[in-house]
Amino acid sequence: MNYSQAILDIDKDLINNPAKRCACMVVLDTSFSMYGDEIKELNRGIQTLVPTLQQNKTSAASVELGVITAGGVVKEQLTMRSVMSLDYSPNFSASGNTPLGEAIELALARLDARKAKYKQSGTAYFQPWLIIISDGAPTDTEVWSRASQKVVQLAKQKKLVPLVVGVKGADMKTLSRCSNRPALHLDGLRFQDMFQWISASMIRVSASAANGGFATLPPITWADDQYSWDSL
Repeated sequence: MNYSQAILDIDKDLINNPAKRCACMVVLDTSFSMYGDEIKELNRGIQTLVPTLQQNKTSAASVELGVITAGGVVKEQLTMRSVMSLDYSPNFSASGNTPLGEAIELALARLDARKAKYKQSGTAYFQPWLIIISDGAPTDTEVWSRASQKVVQLAKQKKLVPLVVGVKGADMKTLSRCSNRPALHLDGLRFQDMFQWISASMIRVSASAANGGFATLPPITWADDQYSWDSL
């Protein structure tokens, strides 16, 4: 399915499904340094994301998911769409360098386009999420600098919720420049625990429409860091 056809299909969903939306764009580092156990566990983790969201009626109707990878080249692996009837079980491979800045710019463009569609159709929405997972540092330095500044600006304006996660070997100082909060360091290979937390957070955010959009998030137990996000 090409991008234009995918957009037509998801636009129909805005008419048929009036739920308040929570857009979530996932940017994954699939460069060669992720080869081995890292890419294996990343695949196992992200394969749990959609089924878990579908088990909850509210999040199934509310959450829209998109996936972009940065491994040698930037690829839009999943055009953003509702998880309600989504059949998605990716199996990524690791290769190439890490054009993370380019991937983030594409993610932000897709989120902007999606928000424009929400406004055009009169669909209510939560702050979108941008999840970035990397085991190194971006190789497209100039693009990364521009993209990370944009992410921080949007986060400070409360127009975006960035979650940046560094895997073993990651340049945490550099990754932290792409968020208004420090990047979180994954504890070992606990990708599945991390994606379970993401699912649980999306479920809580979706359910928060009933209480004015306030969501208390579950504690973060999958990171080495000694702090967690309390609420949004």
